[in-house]
Amino acid sequence: MTDAIIIGSGHNSLVCAAHLATKGWSVAVYEQAAVPGGAIKTAELTLPGFRHDWAAMNLSLFAGSQFSKTYGDVLSSHGLDYVPAQNPFASVFPDGKWFGVSADPVATAERVDDFSPADARAWKEMSASFFSDAEPIFDLLGSPVNKRSIAKLALKTLPKLGINRTLDLARFMMMSPRGWLDETFESNHVKATLAAWGMHLDFAPDIAGGALFPYLEAMAGQAFGMVLGKGGANTVTNALKAMIDANGGTIECGANVTRVLHENGRARGIVLDDGRQVMAKKAVIANVAPRALARLTGETGNKVYDKGLSKFRHAPGTMMIHLAMEDLPDWTAGPELRDFAYVHIAPSMDYMARTYQEAQAGLLPKEPVIVCGQPTTVDPSRAPEGKHVLWLQVRMAPGEIRGDAAGEIAAMNWQDAAEPFAERALDILETYAPGTRAKIIGKHIVSPMDLEADNPNLVGGDQVCGSHHLNQHFLFRPFRGHADGNTPIANLHHTGAAVWPGAGTGAGPGFLLAQKLAGK
Repeated sequence: MTDAIIIGSGHNSLVCAAHLATKGWSVAVYEQAAVPGGAIKTAELTLPGFRHDWAAMNLSLFAGSQFSKTYGDVLSSHGLDYVPAQNPFASVFPDGKWFGVSADPVATAERVDDFSPADARAWKEMSASFFSDAEPIFDLLGSPVNKRSIAKLALKTLPKLGINRTLDLARFMMMSPRGWLDETFESNHVKATLAAWGMHLDFAPDIAGGALFPYLEAMAGQAFGMVLGKGGANTVTNALKAMIDANGGTIECGANVTRVLHENGRARGIVLDDGRQVMAKKAVIANVAPRALARLTGETGNKVYDKGLSKFRHAPGTMMIHLAMEDLPDWTAGPELRDFAYVHIAPSMDYMARTYQEAQAGLLPKEPVIVCGQPTTVDPSRAPEGKHVLWLQVRMAPGEIRGDAAGEIAAMNWQDAAEPFAERALDILETYAPGTRAKIIGKHIVSPMDLEADNPNLVGGDQVCGSHHLNQHFLFRPFRGHADGNTPIANLHHTGAAVWPGAGTGAGPGFLLAQKLAGK
């Protein structure tokens, strides 16, 4: 019998296990996949020597997380290593122009000025006030969302900002990306470049509550740059696994949990698909999608909570295309783009809104958003000398296909639709970087269904494990009264991207839960 059983080995699980093990708990992690890591995995998916990040690539949130601040030296001793990207992201446009955010405020402001002097002034003002303006936002994102924490945060924020600025902050937190961007800038190029980040978290331009993410990505990208994992994102997974091993914890892969054992309102352990029962003294922690938690428990005894889990909404899916390359793309807009970690192809907010609506309707979008990751521009170790890898996210994609917005792909299942939809994405890339196809020497397509098969938390290829719209975020993630991971069953706790503070590599859900269980 162990103190804590953790279902799933995503980074939130591993962070939770590592902290508990450090505090003297015996922990055992059970993972249905062949290797740990969830969405943070790296493998040679195309050709030998070409290392591709399966899903997550950007590790900035993990590097800046409270967990990393607490255990940075320990993680480094277990091999965690980063590579900084001084040019985090850019966007390209049909008129041959581009705009990018670099970790150089002067250079970035000059690029803004090329589009609009008024926007350059707004950008400089926003940059100058970023650390003071964002402090209460970072405080919120790093805190539990319960009555005590909210009251404490309010008592800190109100005297510091005053009532008017506090109300302005609350208004900003409720704004859509388009609402905030139209209010702040006049250049459509600048607006689209920032709005693209909303699409990473299920915030199309007109969705309330989405302004926060373009703002934070723009300002944090300029202030801190971006970090990737040296040799691959799984440097995080490997270091966490080593940390757990060093403290006596265990991780068992190929172990599918089929049921959570509970009686008299208290969790006792788990049942594996091979029939084994494993019991826990203190806690069963489930890093699963909400509907999966409902299946594992059967029912919790709280009908309102159970209904809430069953109604949890997932975001549209994502297709991944991993490419082994002879060379990086030759971007028509300018050779400088080869130096950026991410290049977005999302040329307008209307383009993004249309793509999102098509995916929501179950259609393969006519013009999906393309996120072109160029990790080898900052980390050559991921490919043989002189070669490169490209990491393509195709957003958005429906989990269940009901048709094709372009009327060209007849397939209604991902097994048959993956290849032609990937070709559509490569056609778009080719438009902005002619000759890219000729440089491809290896290709591996991962459809939304492939993502879910590897990691059941990514329902329909939803890489953020659930929409972050306002009615399913903050106090309501995954359901009101349970944002701290508590469930109606004693000793059963919920963690992962479906729990506050949500998706990303910041490990907030796992670390906040571990601190609560261990008493900090």
